[in-house]
Amino acid sequence: MVIGSGISCRDFFRTACRSDGFVIYMLVDNALCSLRVKFYKKQTEEQGRGKKMNILWSDRKRLTLFGLPWTFTKYTCASEKFIVESGMLSTKEEEIRLYRILDLTLERSFWQRIFGLGTICCDTVDKSCPKLVIKNIKDSRKVKELISKAVEEERMKKKVSSRELMAAEEEE
Repeated sequence: MVIGSGISCRDFFRTACRSDGFVIYMLVDNALCSLRVKFYKKQTEEQGRGKKMNILWSDRKRLTLFGLPWTFTKYTCASEKFIVESGMLSTKEEEIRLYRILDLTLERSFWQRIFGLGTICCDTVDKSCPKLVIKNIKDSRKVKELISKAVEEERMKKKVSSRELMAAEEEE
């Protein structure tokens, strides 16, 4: 399959998808494209600051049916923050600092368990996003543990402690 000026479809997709730093292999077979995301740990430039950002994990939201990453929502967990990019034509990028995450909950419905997916719910103290929901991701249990470790490391590094109030203390 060839696009306009003699560039093959495979080369076009490879160069287009590498621009954001995530390696995405596109396999083109007639009109069918299948997508596979390779996870890796890479040093990248943080936007606008020139500061190094260590990416711990990155993935796309997947469809519940068959667990395919055919959505326009991308999740990235870096050493200091969690980024959610969504949308195709008009995009939205949310950023939550890891030390602001209070609680992590893993939810797996029957269909998610069949296809090896899960949803992680994060309660945060962030005003713009008090509840972050990371929907339909592969290896959700491992990702939850990775985020939990990263949150604790960031809290230790920033010397932040969370003071939780128990329901019994509020009643007294």
